[in-house]
Amino acid sequence: MLQLLIDGGTMMVPLLLCSIFTIAVLIDRGLAFYRHNKTDTRALRAKVLDMIEEERVDEAAALCATTPSPVAAVLLAGLQSYAKHHPLASRVESLLAIMEKAMGDYTQHAMNAVEKRFTVLTTVGSAAPLFGMTGTVTGMITSFGALSAAGVEASGVASGIAEALITTAAGLLIALAAVIPYNIFTAMSNRIELEIDEASSELLDLIATRAGVRQ
Repeated sequence: MLQLLIDGGTMMVPLLLCSIFTIAVLIDRGLAFYRHNKTDTRALRAKVLDMIEEERVDEAAALCATTPSPVAAVLLAGLQSYAKHHPLASRVESLLAIMEKAMGDYTQHAMNAVEKRFTVLTTVGSAAPLFGMTGTVTGMITSFGALSAAGVEASGVASGIAEALITTAAGLLIALAAVIPYNIFTAMSNRIELEIDEASSELLDLIATRAGVRQ
């Protein structure tokens, strides 16, 4: 491995940095999504709605506060808004609008946390092949320089070709290692956002229904 880094020339330095950043992000986001998947958000949503039906809003908020999930965080924002503006229950449209805005605003923060460092993967996916192509060019320049030298030896040409091939392969492999997980993480992020939208709608529908019953 060390010999490949040496044979790849100077372009292997940024490629090595790209690989390190990619591995770090994959570990970080992989653990984050793993923790989210361990949380049963459907059960959480059901418990929260049941507690609200039983007028246990504070307990529902406490449950959301102790659950490490973006869905729980958005529900907590809605419940806190509901508790703060509960006197507006007689004007349900105003209460729902305030709660919807609170949850919508916090959804942006929650999704930013979910998609944290995604830009590193997209940047590496775009930059790594370019570094590899640059290494290809520099390697071929080295090869042609050796060919033009008087009394050229095959080893001089071979080293330039090796540099070109190694950097090209490294750039493509690192780009694949960034792009494929990025697409997987994006799909998982989209599912989380859908869960947040569903949870928010359920909470708003319940509040609207309860207000309608009281009237």
